[in-house]
Amino acid sequence: MQRAPLRLLSLAAGLLLTAATARAAEVAPAPADTVQLDLAQAEKQFVDHNFALLAQRYSVSAAEAQILQARLWDNPTISLEQNVYNPGTRKYFDVTKTGNSIVQVQQLFAIAGRRKAAANAAQQAALAEQFTLQDLLRTLRYQLRTTYYDLYFKQQSLRVYDRQIAEFRRTIGLYEGQYQKGNIALKDVVRLKAFLFDLETERQTLLRDMAQDQTDLHVLLRDEQGSAYVPQVSVAAIRSLSLAQAPAENVLADSAQAYRADVRARQAQLGQQQANLRLQHALAAPDLALGYVYDRAGNYIQNYNAVTVGVAVPLFNRNQGNIRAAQAQMEGSRLQLQQQQLQVRQDVHQAYVLAQQAEQLSAVTDRNTADFDKLIAGIERSYAQRNITIVEFLDFYESYKENLLQRNERSNNRIRAYEQLNYAVGQAVLTPAN
Repeated sequence: MQRAPLRLLSLAAGLLLTAATARAAEVAPAPADTVQLDLAQAEKQFVDHNFALLAQRYSVSAAEAQILQARLWDNPTISLEQNVYNPGTRKYFDVTKTGNSIVQVQQLFAIAGRRKAAANAAQQAALAEQFTLQDLLRTLRYQLRTTYYDLYFKQQSLRVYDRQIAEFRRTIGLYEGQYQKGNIALKDVVRLKAFLFDLETERQTLLRDMAQDQTDLHVLLRDEQGSAYVPQVSVAAIRSLSLAQAPAENVLADSAQAYRADVRARQAQLGQQQANLRLQHALAAPDLALGYVYDRAGNYIQNYNAVTVGVAVPLFNRNQGNIRAAQAQMEGSRLQLQQQQLQVRQDVHQAYVLAQQAEQLSAVTDRNTADFDKLIAGIERSYAQRNITIVEFLDFYESYKENLLQRNERSNNRIRAYEQLNYAVGQAVLTPAN
């Protein structure tokens, strides 16, 4: 009579394992072609094909075209006046000597250096766009590199789950046979199946995170294929990196002021506002209009020729409002530059501190796991010989799994901290050799 409840429990445990397996099959992505991805290859493809970079390059080209436009002279104005009807000769549109025709040509000359000031303002605007492109490149390259390493270490963690899931399935199969022979209790088999279910659930969560990394890489690289990337990383090269190889924090902060594209863009924007202020002062001076007039028969003499000179008298409008606005914009740009410089120093400081912390944490995990592999093998033998309980066995196994996962996570955090330092400084400070 006692075997009936045990059979029901066995059936329930079997259904649990079947449901977990079915769920894994349902959530797991369809097999895809894999592509071995080298970081240098990825960066080259990213620079050549990324949509955001290409779009910003067009913005730079548009800003450079404005330099050409600012240097152009104003077009001359030509006007023609012809009488419609001559009552003396009774001719329409009489263009002969008996009729009257007037021709006038006028050219506008910008004085007080207006064209030069406009060209300088356009040059500074184009320079700001170029630095904006460089800053976008810096940001997207940081995203590319961190996503690349994140995907690599998640794939290493996936191997941990795949190996443990395979081992537990094999173990459960053996223990189910022992349970049928009455050598072990059903509760042990149920505990093993529950642990396997947790492993498969965690694996699916990891797969979803990896899928997002794959998506980000495909967008950054402008890759429309459905292949799955497999990053190629030298862990030894990452472990060889150290902050001791980098300059001191204050040196890095000074370098960031010189190399960060966002700081240089702010400097260019300040230069643009200074050039705009000079332009507004130049616009306060009136333009000079020179012209020539020919009048065949409509003036006090025949074939009248004259030179015209025109200039606006700056009596009311001396461009006061635009000059004041340009001064305010220039001061605002100066404050924004100071704000950005302060932000850069704080970015470098925080990145340096995070890199120090990542090194300290990874120092205790960047070691060979052979001892742990031997230990877990001994734990499996001890459990098979009934020297430890199922609770102790699963606790050891959980600790072993967490150790491997944390090792990958801390290695990922370490290289991410180095990449963040590179990003904060604006140039390569610590990068593993390819």
